[in-house]
Amino acid sequence: MTKKIYEALNWASSLLKEQNRDENAGELLLRHILNMERSRLFASMQDLLPEEAWLKFEQAVHEHVKGKPVQYIIGHEEFYGRRFEVNEEVLIPRPETEELVYHTLKKINSIWGTKPDLTLLDVGTGSGAIGITMKLENPKLAVTVSDIAAPSLEVAKNNANYLGAEVSFIEGDLLLPFINERKRFDVILSNPPYIPLGDMKEMSVVVTEHEPHRALFAGDDGLVLYRRLMEQLPSVINNPGIIGFEVGFRQGEVVKSMLQKAFPAAIVSVEFDINGKDRMVFAEITG
Repeated sequence: MTKKIYEALNWASSLLKEQNRDENAGELLLRHILNMERSRLFASMQDLLPEEAWLKFEQAVHEHVKGKPVQYIIGHEEFYGRRFEVNEEVLIPRPETEELVYHTLKKINSIWGTKPDLTLLDVGTGSGAIGITMKLENPKLAVTVSDIAAPSLEVAKNNANYLGAEVSFIEGDLLLPFINERKRFDVILSNPPYIPLGDMKEMSVVVTEHEPHRALFAGDDGLVLYRRLMEQLPSVINNPGIIGFEVGFRQGEVVKSMLQKAFPAAIVSVEFDINGKDRMVFAEITG
């Protein structure tokens, strides 16, 4: 059945709203299928949708109704103004994580200015969003990204190639590969799994049934990975150095106290995101 573009969008919006999904997802899916910018889509509202495009659109909308995230259907997500490939092997990059990058760039400039040859490690990189963005925003950084899962690193490699970012890739469990090689870094960043297992039942199936659990959940209190990192970090961070974590809502003070215990002389701070939630914790080691 032939439909005009506005009719297809109205159908999708109604169905998605009825199924408690984001009703704006239809626009993103149709723009992807038609390969159209938003302005062009709106200018084409009265145009007939080709039957092949309608069938693809209908299928994509039903996939999202069943819970598959839009980003996995279209295969990418925007992060810091760039397009990153995503699939079900990696966490979908979130806007809050952009703030981790933003604050880190400022802190690097504050401590070192434009000093070349600084080394940065992104632990548990997933899609590579943090490490690749840091390299592209500050090309003087020598960036390494690591992950325990080879399929995640493949996605990160694809993104680095597509975006033209020269970074190194290491497969391994947290900081163990670098401890074994006695390698140290000036900046260590991580957005580790931090959701308590008990929160799973209250979360949307869009997340729990599609995004990789290894990138989401971390024990009963969500702090398992931070505890392990605190034991390993002193062997891997340089002085001066910066450690930056993304944390879950209301985990800021706990992680801050962990970092302060691991690095008594460091300046440890909790940074809040644009929504006023404690979202980042930094340790600045300068003495």
